Amino acid sequence: MIRNVKKTVTGSRAVDGAGVRLVRVIGYKDVKDFDPFLMLDAFDSENPEDYVKGFPWHPHRGIETVTYLVEGNIEHGDSLGNKGSILDGSCQWMTAGSGIMHQEMPMASERMLGTQLWLNMPAANKMAEPKYCDITNEMVPEIDEGSSIVRVISGEYKGMSSTVYGDYVRMLYLDVRMDKGSQWDLKVDPEDTVFIYIVQGQGCFGESGEKLESRRALLFGEGDEISVRTDENEIRFFLHAAKPLKEPVAWGGPIVMNTKEELDYAFKELSDGTFIKHK
Repeated sequence: MIRNVKKTVTGSRAVDGAGVRLVRVIGYKDVKDFDPFLMLDAFDSENPEDYVKGFPWHPHRGIETVTYLVEGNIEHGDSLGNKGSILDGSCQWMTAGSGIMHQEMPMASERMLGTQLWLNMPAANKMAEPKYCDITNEMVPEIDEGSSIVRVISGEYKGMSSTVYGDYVRMLYLDVRMDKGSQWDLKVDPEDTVFIYIVQGQGCFGESGEKLESRRALLFGEGDEISVRTDENEIRFFLHAAKPLKEPVAWGGPIVMNTKEELDYAFKELSDGTFIKHK
């Protein structure tokens, strides 16, 4: 059964960090529908003034952040001592777990194009040891299917596996480029939450063939297959799929727990200096 688009979200322009202009595509109000995906921030700018102020040191707990760049350069560091750069076609997968401090500082580039996804962690694992993984461009499997090119950021596609799946929520994350006048189909687990973010171009989705344009997220309804078709335009989109957690969410800024008490305790630890459990 082919899944149709259940909900379309365009998000809203926002300023975050020390003054980074971005689009918050999905966020707090979308938590129930997009479970286990919490937030998707998209950035696309050729003006460094939109982003070079960056995201100075800040905390996270209870989530994983997955930052993927089509183009650009983001320098980063964290309280575990990790540091490096996210470059064209690369991804940073950070498990905040019990608590981490980090910073992300975009460098001036010809174009900054990519997204940051927040993936919720199960209640049983929210206080897991933090860790960090760099997925460089060379580590990402790429499958050329003629009329489409598929990059496997996380999960498995046609026998090609990523280096990272996610230890707590196993996610399929594909970067798909399709030529105009082409068709692309994907079998998915009927229990999974599946959504697409259209980065560029235009396509027709689902059995209904609903035509939708770039810079929006498409949440799919029930079924076991995703179907995308292009007419006179090419398209590039990111596909995300994972099983919902179906757990309560208590969300306060960079910290996501299951109860208000856990959230309050996290902020108390931040104020009294006991937030970081592992160094």
